[in-house]
Amino acid sequence: MRDFVQRVVEKLTVEENRDRVSVVQYSRESEARFYLNTYTTKEDVVDTVRGLRHKGGRPLNTGAALQYVGDNVFIASSGSRRLEGVPQILILLNGGRSFDNVDTPASALKELGVLVFGIGTRSSDSRELQKISYDPSYALSVSEFTDLPNVQQQLLSAMSTVIVQVTTMTPTVIPTILVESQAPRRDVVFLLDGSDGTRSGFPAMRDFVQRVVETLGVDENRDRVAVVQYSKDPAAQFYLNTYTTKGEILNTVRGLRHKGGRPLNTGAALQYVRDNVFTVSSGSRRIEGVPQLLILLSGGRSFDNVDTPASALKELGVLIFGIGTRSSDSRELQRISHDPSYALSVSDFTDLPNIQQQLLSSVEAV
Repeated sequence: MRDFVQRVVEKLTVEENRDRVSVVQYSRESEARFYLNTYTTKEDVVDTVRGLRHKGGRPLNTGAALQYVGDNVFIASSGSRRLEGVPQILILLNGGRSFDNVDTPASALKELGVLVFGIGTRSSDSRELQKISYDPSYALSVSEFTDLPNVQQQLLSAMSTVIVQVTTMTPTVIPTILVESQAPRRDVVFLLDGSDGTRSGFPAMRDFVQRVVETLGVDENRDRVAVVQYSKDPAAQFYLNTYTTKGEILNTVRGLRHKGGRPLNTGAALQYVRDNVFTVSSGSRRIEGVPQLLILLSGGRSFDNVDTPASALKELGVLIFGIGTRSSDSRELQRISHDPSYALSVSDFTDLPNIQQQLLSSVEAV
């Protein structure tokens, strides 16, 4: 199995902006050996594959493993470019019938647009593999794993056909390539919880905003930044068109004071940024097609309803990243975020540096 993975990887063009590879091994539980954004060269991937050890364990929970890759691997923070229209392919190598249910997680992957190829041996359940696969013709079988070289060409041909079909089906791929040759333009709004509960965490929030701004290309025609702080009521600290240089933004962020107040009305704050910040008069370039990003830092459960204003922002096309602490309601943050994979959490705000790279990778992918 390991040799087969190596041979398939050898045929790919591994590079950050071309093919990305991830490997997950499972038995009773699943474990990612590396993610789509762990390595950017073919050598690193092949070296790691060569060193893979057999995990062992029973029973075989293929359903849980499919669920695991959907929730943890085919997501922006793990390097998936699904939202950019890049074809998502899963190659399952399986030597037995699953102990748990595979139908629901297999359907969930198909709904995400993941193309699943199931490869089994005579000990596998061929009907189960056909159900898991994107299409019954994507289920391949060998009498045992030593015969994998016999289906290698069949798999590679199917994969290259898929990629051609998917790319021709998504005309959006062409404009994206054209846009990438220009400098990225983004409107980035930070929404900070300034309620009584975050007094001690506020300096860490402020530092985090500074570090993220440092990585942006701030300029009137490139990235624009706004900061809003809220507790009971929201207050814009500055708008997208207030400053045109990184220096001015960093100076203002450095001088931010904690607002204080209670209760925490996250719903009202989301509504406020929709009505007052993501607007042309405040410097938003939404109508010009510039990506609109909202980074919410929240340290507690909202006192008011967040669903309606969060939906209203999504309808405008705003991509929301929700970052919370252990005092936040993680399900609420997932509902607010563009996609549950855009909700990140830390035990407290001093740990924000730990997720900074994950956030930046997702922001850069936009």
